[in-house]
Amino acid sequence: MTPPRGDRDGRWAWRLTIAMTLGVYIFLFAPIVATVVLSFNASMFGGFPLTGFSMQWYAKLLTNEQVLAAFKTSLWIALVTAAVTTLLGISVALALVRFQFRGKQAFSTLVILPALVPETILGVGLLVMIKAADQPRTIWVLLLGHIMLALPYVVLITQARMVGISRSFEEAALSLGAPRLSAFREITLPLLVPAVVAGILLAFTISFDNTSASLFWRPAGVETMPTQILSMLKISISPEVNALGTVMILVTVGIPLLGGLVLQAFTRLKKRRTENGRA
Repeated sequence: MTPPRGDRDGRWAWRLTIAMTLGVYIFLFAPIVATVVLSFNASMFGGFPLTGFSMQWYAKLLTNEQVLAAFKTSLWIALVTAAVTTLLGISVALALVRFQFRGKQAFSTLVILPALVPETILGVGLLVMIKAADQPRTIWVLLLGHIMLALPYVVLITQARMVGISRSFEEAALSLGAPRLSAFREITLPLLVPAVVAGILLAFTISFDNTSASLFWRPAGVETMPTQILSMLKISISPEVNALGTVMILVTVGIPLLGGLVLQAFTRLKKRRTENGRA
């Protein structure tokens, strides 16, 4: 007995959807997999089939002063960006959720605006403003630009979490005589931990992996990891570039995954302590 025509059409549509989805994933991730695999190729000419397994290109990265300097610069900027945007993000989210003031909607739009504008436009705009003010490009300008790019995402994550926290918790503490700062530190902030961790990791990743805006804002002679990769690609595509790209993949993907695992472990541990306390 043959299935109805509608069921057959539905099955073919579902199979076509799966095939197109797999095709998209292969198109997106096949270059990444190829980069990782070729970084272990023993030959200096990247290509398949591999001539052998070797870690020599990673060893060369450890002795490349330009790569090490770019890594230190990116790491420093990303850490400072994550710290500053987290503090600012918590403060801004608290103001937008808990307080009413004149110009609140305009302030919220201004904070979120960098996430709505393409990074290239932001990079060119800030560069034009720097030139108009006759100010040189410095590492501090680059840092402020990264903070501007990452702040909206931290604010959105923290704000979404803070909306779900009942205001009655803080009001109960205030009614018992606790100062507002103590009520926030002891009650609200622990409930914000998941959003804070997510904001820190996201801000770090956005800063560490930023390419387009950093090209406009970095001072002469200063390279970040993405711009260093671009400068190396202008010379030649060597397995050393593949090794550096693999390091970038591990940092930008591994840190958020590790942070998620740590956060899950922290949540489970806190839940067990709460259950043991009730028992």
